[in-house]
Amino acid sequence: MAKQPEVIRDKACMRSWSRLHRWKGKILALVPTMGFLHQGHLSLIREAKAQADVVVVSIYVNPGQFAPSEDLSTYPSDLHGDLQKLADAEVDAAFCPSNIYDCGSDGVPGEVGSGGGDESTAVSCLEAGDGRGREGHETWIRVERLEKGLCGRSRPVFFRGVATVVAKLFNIVEPDVAVFGKKDYQQWRIICRMVHDLDFAVRVIGSEIVREADGLAMSSRNVHLSPEEREKALSINRSLLQAKFSLQKEKYSCQDLKNLVVQTITQAGGRIDYVEIAEQETLIPVKEISSSVVVCVAAWFGNVRLIDNMEINI
Repeated sequence: MAKQPEVIRDKACMRSWSRLHRWKGKILALVPTMGFLHQGHLSLIREAKAQADVVVVSIYVNPGQFAPSEDLSTYPSDLHGDLQKLADAEVDAAFCPSNIYDCGSDGVPGEVGSGGGDESTAVSCLEAGDGRGREGHETWIRVERLEKGLCGRSRPVFFRGVATVVAKLFNIVEPDVAVFGKKDYQQWRIICRMVHDLDFAVRVIGSEIVREADGLAMSSRNVHLSPEEREKALSINRSLLQAKFSLQKEKYSCQDLKNLVVQTITQAGGRIDYVEIAEQETLIPVKEISSSVVVCVAAWFGNVRLIDNMEINI
């Protein structure tokens, strides 16, 4: 029987656990997740185990990165199944806080209320409603330029929440290494920039996208797709492969490649949020492709928003 990971829920206990192992000379890796683990997460864990002696996986659905209109309440969860997967993967500890934020004297974050709008007025689920979340937590980290494009246009609170919760996890767990998936390409780049700019002593590793056998990028949200929507969603990876093949075959303008991606997805029944071709590190959109780029896509199938990307190295 696989050894169960040590389940830690308290922030101070997590910090003490990490410091004990680092005092013993162990290299510690963190894999931050929101749970409902799949093979993509397990690939991050394998990478973490290759880089470190001790692996911690955090499981926390972060209200600070969801707007009140988004799917916080329906985000899939299976903690029992997750812990069994972590045991099978021989993970050393699972950090599963009930609430990572200080939310005032009653310890309860604000209830979800109305919100949205531009970045000057948008609030997260942590702050929405009766304001108790705002009373207990008011410090946010923003990676100002990198957060604005791509997913940041339609999700104005998202990357503020991601950067803040990851910084909190780094301060609590104190890892030497942290592993993130490249499926969330903008998130990975934002964390790299935050670590660089704020001098975190953490080496950030980006792990390649893991796909289902039919090419769909693995995501916890895939469970919400109907069979018909899932079939249509295969058009995302198909469009990215077409763009990559077309560019390798002959010179195409960025607009032609973007049009190709949009056409493939919309003809399959998807609704485009964005298609962008950008420089890989800075995520600055390019008009002409003269060096390595990343093609990033976000599209809706039914009520499910999916993201995907493909690096094109020249």
